[in-house]
Amino acid sequence: MKMMSQNRAKQVLAKLAEAYPQASCALHHTTPFELLIATMLSAQCTDERVNRVTAHLFQKFRTPEDFAVLSPEVLQEDIKQLGLFRTKSENIVATSRMLLERFQGQVPQTMETLMQLPGVGRKTANVVLSNAFAVPALAVDTHVRRVANRLGLANSLNPEMVEQQICARIPKSMWSQTHHWLIHHGRQVCVARKPRCEICPVAEFCQFYHTRGLHTNDL
Repeated sequence: MKMMSQNRAKQVLAKLAEAYPQASCALHHTTPFELLIATMLSAQCTDERVNRVTAHLFQKFRTPEDFAVLSPEVLQEDIKQLGLFRTKSENIVATSRMLLERFQGQVPQTMETLMQLPGVGRKTANVVLSNAFAVPALAVDTHVRRVANRLGLANSLNPEMVEQQICARIPKSMWSQTHHWLIHHGRQVCVARKPRCEICPVAEFCQFYHTRGLHTNDL
C-alpha cells in the first residue's frame, strides 16, 4: 500500500481535528503516577473498564509508597476484573518499588528511563510522556494501528514501525494530538469489523475506503 504524502496527511489531520475537537486521554488520572498505573492496567482492556477499577483503586492507593508495600496477591484483589491481573499486579508493585529506589518516587520523563520500569513498554511510555509531561509522543495501540494503515498514514503491522511512519509525515507538534484523534476515530467510526465509512469525515482520503479493503480483520 502506498503511503500518503505529508501534505495529504495534514489535510487528513485537519479533518480529524474538526471532527474530534475534544479528543484527549480517556484514562482518568490526577498525577503522572496515576496515569502510569492506569496505562499499565489498560493492556488488553478498555479504558472504560480501567476507569471503573481505578475509581476505587486510587481511593485506597495513590502513591508509589502506597503500592510498594503491597504484595502482588493483595493488589490482585483490587484489579481482578481486568485481564492479565496477576502479571499487572506483579509489575505495578515492582515498578512502585523501583520508583522509590531509583527515581526518588518520581515518574521518569524520558523514554529510556520509563522503559526500565517493569511492565512498561514503548506504548505505555509514550502515553505517559505525552499526557503527563507534554512531551511530543505518539503511542500506537490497536486503534491507531488500524486507522493509520487504512488511511495510508502507515503501512505496517509493527507498532514501532507505525509510530515511525506516522511521525515522519506530520509535524512533531502534532504527534500527541494525532494519537488522540486516531483513537477516537477508531472507536467511533473506523471500527474493526464494520467501519462506518458512510459517515467518515476522511473517507475521501482513505485508501481502505477507495479499495473497499478486503482484509479488514487483518488490522
